[in-house]
Amino acid sequence: MPPSSRPARPEPADYVVVGGGTAGCVIASRLTEDPDVTVTVIEGGPTDIDREDVLTLRRWLGLLGGDLDYDYPTTEQPRGNSHIRHSRARVLGGCSSHNTLISFKPLPGDWDEWAEAGADGWDAASMDPYFARLRNHIVPVDEKDRNAIARDFVEAATAAAGVPRVEGFNRRPFHEGAGFFDLAYHPENNKRSSASVAYLHPHIEAGDRPNLSILLETWAYKLEFDGNRATGVHVRTKDGEEILLRATREVIVCAGAVDTPRLLLHSGVGPAKDLEALGIPVVHDAPGVGENLLDHPESVIVWETDGPIPENSAMDSDAGLFVRRDPGSRGPDLMFHFYQIPFTDNPERIGYERPEHGVSMTPNIPKPRSRGRLHLTSADPEAKPALDFRYFTDEDDYDARTLVDGIKLAREIAKTEPLAHWLGREVCPGPEVTSDEDISAYAREVAHTVYHPAGTCRIGAPGDPAAVVDPQLRIQGLDGIRIADASVFPAMPAVNPMIGVLMVGEKCAELLRRTPTHGGDVR
Repeated sequence: MPPSSRPARPEPADYVVVGGGTAGCVIASRLTEDPDVTVTVIEGGPTDIDREDVLTLRRWLGLLGGDLDYDYPTTEQPRGNSHIRHSRARVLGGCSSHNTLISFKPLPGDWDEWAEAGADGWDAASMDPYFARLRNHIVPVDEKDRNAIARDFVEAATAAAGVPRVEGFNRRPFHEGAGFFDLAYHPENNKRSSASVAYLHPHIEAGDRPNLSILLETWAYKLEFDGNRATGVHVRTKDGEEILLRATREVIVCAGAVDTPRLLLHSGVGPAKDLEALGIPVVHDAPGVGENLLDHPESVIVWETDGPIPENSAMDSDAGLFVRRDPGSRGPDLMFHFYQIPFTDNPERIGYERPEHGVSMTPNIPKPRSRGRLHLTSADPEAKPALDFRYFTDEDDYDARTLVDGIKLAREIAKTEPLAHWLGREVCPGPEVTSDEDISAYAREVAHTVYHPAGTCRIGAPGDPAAVVDPQLRIQGLDGIRIADASVFPAMPAVNPMIGVLMVGEKCAELLRRTPTHGGDVR
């Protein structure tokens, strides 16, 4: 019987993995390579198998806000856009089944920043081998998917920004450059090479992992503890049945930067004062749970084109640009996605009109300095948590200034051939918006997310009171439980983080394999 249809396992499993998403798929697959190890995966959504709307990469925009999206709102943002919706995927494969699959190996400076934050063993040299282990099919956008306007954007960007053209961003570390992205996809049919496709589908289809159970449309709402040791997970099935799934070795929480802290908080693990105020019994006072909320905010500038854009594309945002404005920066400090569509959802809200045909550039902040916070608003596990990203609240206004620089550079690129002849009027913000103050106000008001929440259970040195997990991904002060997802990021990588999450999954699986059955330090 394939894992996706196997009924709930009545007996305990060695490991219970909460979340069949990007890291959870990796961990489940790697652990069950040992036939003597049993793993139960809890996934809140359905399977992605035979879901063409999910498996076809170019259909990603249609998934936003749909039935496979948990769709979390943002709290009031005094200096940013308060209307941002954060998509979190409710499907096997998690956000790797829901996003654009832009695939960047984190830059050396990104990992070294982790080590400097106290994550011993997470420096670039130590992490590099995990990239080579990934099973995903990661390739540059295929030649047939490189449409003419995207090609001309790359040429214009290299000239206007004075950066090299990059062919294969993962071939070597870079500080700046323009080019087509690397994607985790199969160009011959535009199908995803998501975490589920790469790590689980072969075993589900072959039925060769009897030691793996995948419980779909099953929601984890509370962790079970015996003293300070996690022993299982309380779940609710699609039919409303409530079950306690027990783990004889460890519980691994891979529910993402929103639902991992949410689950911990509802289980009594988090800032004691906040939990007590909601009437949630405190199991473990962990002040860092929900803090350090990170994201990659970006704004948008849109041009009308004289006619339709060429149809061929991998996923309508196939190329981009990285710039290092500060020579002292370890990596890029300004980034663009180039959308071959008019991306006007937020500008329309404040009165702009979507052109029939158009393109967009999205200035992005690779290393944002603002930090936010996730917290509960109710003791009811079904109530959505509050996501307060505190966008553009950094003391030096670095984040907002980055977007101003980005809008200005985008205009220079738009004036540069071979892109310039494609473009007509600037739709938004419009050529009349020229002062830094006005550009900043526009850029912040229409800012959106690239769906990269992270950091809410950050990694750090043992004993660091602000760190939720230690370098072995164990929750400090508790036994039998680890976290492996984007919530452990202490800082945002300069590049799209999905590959980083896959590498966290690979490293977590190795840490678990090296851990004696009854615990112990693996270093």
